Amino acid sequence: MTKVIGFHYTLKNDDGEVLDSSVGGDPTLYLTGNGQILPALGDAIETLAVGDKKSVSLSAKDGYGEVNPALKQNVKLAQFPVGTEVKPGLQSQTNQPGSPTFRVINVLGEEVFIDGNHPLAGQAVHYDIEITESREATAEELDHGHAHGPGGHHH
Repeated sequence: MTKVIGFHYTLKNDDGEVLDSSVGGDPTLYLTGNGQILPALGDAIETLAVGDKKSVSLSAKDGYGEVNPALKQNVKLAQFPVGTEVKPGLQSQTNQPGSPTFRVINVLGEEVFIDGNHPLAGQAVHYDIEITESREATAEELDHGHAHGPGGHHH
């Protein structure tokens, strides 16, 4: 049975620094089995019931992956679209289908250092989870491939 699981989370790094949190906002809705969240996180929460709380620690491998040096590159400033303000932190994609999103790390003259790794690659991450909802997925959710919030789908 495919389920929809709603949960609040607080994501922390090894130093205990909060990196992201849904607490105080809407819970995250997850359609099980669709790869919408980290597989190891999904495995850890799929058997929990509404009201359950759990801390889940994931290694870099089970979290956002190890750093792939091949995704770090130097490119020429001229490769960016004219008028783009190229500066550290800019996220972009190439015009190649299926290309990963990359971040600009640094700009030195005409050289731009980019990184296609997830910003949390190479780091262990820690989630504090509280389950807010657990129900069978609707036919519409299964057809659309994602969970719908209150009032139906919001595409």
